Amino acid sequence: MFTGLIEETGKIASVTNKKVTQRIVISASQVTRELKTGDSVAVSGVCLTALDITPTSFTADLAAETVARTSLSRLSAGSLVNLELPTKAGGRLGGHVVQGHVDGVGRIIRLGHVPGREDWVLEVKLPNGIEKYVAEKGSISIEGISLTVAGISARNVSVAIIPHTYIATNLSSLKVGYPVNIEVDILAKYAERLAQHAAGEPITVERLMREGF
Repeated sequence: MFTGLIEETGKIASVTNKKVTQRIVISASQVTRELKTGDSVAVSGVCLTALDITPTSFTADLAAETVARTSLSRLSAGSLVNLELPTKAGGRLGGHVVQGHVDGVGRIIRLGHVPGREDWVLEVKLPNGIEKYVAEKGSISIEGISLTVAGISARNVSVAIIPHTYIATNLSSLKVGYPVNIEVDILAKYAERLAQHAAGEPITVERLMREGF
């Protein structure tokens, strides 16, 4: 489990296509201090397995499914990626629960300064079907960053970006039209599942009592 608080911005050193997978080498110096072979690491919101770890880099293999269904498909040498290690048991949950399981790829439609302020606004077009899980003032993970929804209209979601987040993540390297990984709040999906289950359950005295009537 992750929290969406980015620990380091890594840089893609190389991308190599193999028979079944794509191998990426990521230059980094902070997360590598704690990584061990086989550990999970979130790379721009995608949970990957760390391999070939050195003090200044690590490697990860991308399955064809990962390449096809995430923004990692656009990576090339020099691309910046957001890095986060799993949350330690008993640690502070500073963002929100992020699994590293991307729900879909959105597209940046606006990224610019708020007029008269140092803040930035990021507006993303969500992939079809996941907008129902997004609510104003709720949480959303974009490129692995835990963000608060400032507004949503149809499939367009906007979030406010403070200067620190803009500088400390890969957002500063992204442009309009770029794909970004989207993971909605898992609590919204659980709530939907529970509601579906409850809707199919007949009304009985036992159910009414259980639900507080």
